[in-house]
Amino acid sequence: MKVSVFGAGYVGLVTAACLAEMGNSVCCVDVDADRVQYLRQGIIPIHEPGLDQLVQRNVASGRLSFSSAAAEAVAHGTILFIAVGTPADEDGSADISHVMAAARSIGQYMSEYKVVVNKSTVPVGTADAVDSVLRDALHERGVIVPFSVVSNPEFLKEGAAIGDFMRPDRVVLGCSSEQAEFIMRGLYAPFLRNRERIQVMDVRSAELTKYVANAMLAQRISFMNEMAGLAERLGADIEKVRIGVGSDERIGPHFLYAGCGWGGSCFPKDVRALVSMGADKGLEMGMVQASIAVNERQKHRLIEMLREALGPSLKGMTVAVWGLAFKPETDDMREAPSRVLIDQLLAEGAMVRAYDPVAINNAARIWDGHSGLQLLPTALKACEGADALVVVTEWREFRSPVFEDLAQTLTQRVVIDGRNLYRSEELAAAGLRHWSIGRPASTAGHSAPAAQVQWPAAA
Repeated sequence: MKVSVFGAGYVGLVTAACLAEMGNSVCCVDVDADRVQYLRQGIIPIHEPGLDQLVQRNVASGRLSFSSAAAEAVAHGTILFIAVGTPADEDGSADISHVMAAARSIGQYMSEYKVVVNKSTVPVGTADAVDSVLRDALHERGVIVPFSVVSNPEFLKEGAAIGDFMRPDRVVLGCSSEQAEFIMRGLYAPFLRNRERIQVMDVRSAELTKYVANAMLAQRISFMNEMAGLAERLGADIEKVRIGVGSDERIGPHFLYAGCGWGGSCFPKDVRALVSMGADKGLEMGMVQASIAVNERQKHRLIEMLREALGPSLKGMTVAVWGLAFKPETDDMREAPSRVLIDQLLAEGAMVRAYDPVAINNAARIWDGHSGLQLLPTALKACEGADALVVVTEWREFRSPVFEDLAQTLTQRVVIDGRNLYRSEELAAAGLRHWSIGRPASTAGHSAPAAQVQWPAAA
């Protein structure tokens, strides 16, 4: 099929590359001419595992092209994806101005039947607004051209987006036209040869599905973080609780990990937009608002644990930070817990030595020129001269460090484990003091491991 994708950002680029990989002819258009030029050269502006090879391979094959001309993209594709950014406005609502601009461009140039697909995460009612913009543009031109508007929300996890697109657990299609449904089913058929996962519904339900899914996942994390605070006070271990609760088939194990909070480009923006949609309709979204409040509080828990370990004043202390991206396998630092931690440390006069496998460049831009922050090339280098280590992002290379090396490097031998990666007994054996989320002090590295029990000999 011939497909055009408006927007060469995260969602647009993954969508374009994956569709081209299946043999479609794809034109990806973006208003940023510099970005288009970089993409033509195989230079990828974002970090997503496997995306650079996927783009380069399909550009070389001729199946994927990039343009800054909307007219070219409209002429090329029968299916036109709108995958532009929808940043949050000051009131938390989603800004759909870029979506509307893309729709106007399509209306200005379309001359034959098109399926216009909203791939961006957009508020309920946006498909209707796109439909209206297209009709207005055609009316201004004095032409009648048939079209259909479809909602096809993305469910891509940063760090695993290609796998999610190529092997989707569901494809949600909000369609009001049998012709559009037929075409969209054909587009996704190669991705679903072994299983039928297409869910067709009305457009507004499809638009809401994306927000509800992200709000549900965010609530699960916030719920476990709130329970972690209770576990600490009751002397329970949230990791054992997580296993016990997640074993219930009605609940399941996913997104039950306590930690230092969620961030990124989707959860914060989407849950706030859901609250805003409710407010517009006079409905208070109490549970969603609570998940936001718990998350904001949780991002400050790392500082609280540093005070417990080092004392009430952090001025003059040096803290090593492992992990700057909001999650592994991405360089995305939008609303990352690391930003709250580092900002607080710098404001209090502490020195920060930070390391991340891929987000260093983004961090350098965020804290450009701040003398209190050093960005180091390796994890162990970041610990040199530090009083304590704080693990913020669960990159694989952080999961099994040599604890004896850390004990020799950290001056106060303190490890703040913001993702519950480590067993306290191992750290204690290496001479390290261990604080983690939702675990009692008695198993948090404050004492040596208990001696092995000696059973009496058999009579």
